[in-house]
Amino acid sequence: MLIGNIHGDKNLAEKIEKASVEYLDLDQWTAQKSRFIVTGDKGTQCAVALKRNTQLIEGDVLEYDPDTNSAIVARIELSPVFVIDLAAIEKEDKLKIIQTCIELGHAIGNQHWPAVIKGTKVYIPLTVDKKVMKSVMDTHAIPEVTYEFQAGKEVIPYLAPHEIRNLFGGTAQESHAHVHGDPGMHAHVHTHPDGTTHVHPHVHDDEHHHDH
Repeated sequence: MLIGNIHGDKNLAEKIEKASVEYLDLDQWTAQKSRFIVTGDKGTQCAVALKRNTQLIEGDVLEYDPDTNSAIVARIELSPVFVIDLAAIEKEDKLKIIQTCIELGHAIGNQHWPAVIKGTKVYIPLTVDKKVMKSVMDTHAIPEVTYEFQAGKEVIPYLAPHEIRNLFGGTAQESHAHVHGDPGMHAHVHTHPDGTTHVHPHVHDDEHHHDH
């Protein structure tokens, strides 16, 4: 049973801060399961059973006992986040802002990257290799739009619980465009005359060539 989330409920966060907390340290893949058994950092074995289509996120409180002032809280090992910043275009005229947003939407949407928009920043979960994401942005080279990778825990304070779920939910699953550590497999980013960008993974033998 989920009681709430310390990142979205100030009253609950204050209670947890003063309580004896046992953390369930989970990777994102395990956190997406509705049923699993895990041992907390204090040695307690916990059987987690959530409602269907429900998953844990960083800061979820599974149990709080006011009599013993104790709690069980999920602590998720979060992947890095690709953060795109549009703050520099705020000073531009409306047409320029519209054009920039459409170009960025085209670049992101064409890759089928999920995204959470907060203020002037666009947060994208790491669903493909960092080099691929950077290459896509470099290829489009949208003026005044900056980007960087940030640790997931650094992004959490700026997001509401439902935004955290949208950002990190499902990111551990393999994307349709990816790069493996296998030296025989890598990906190429292709840009066509109409501006469309595609990421193609390839598997090669030791000797190979490309015809583009």
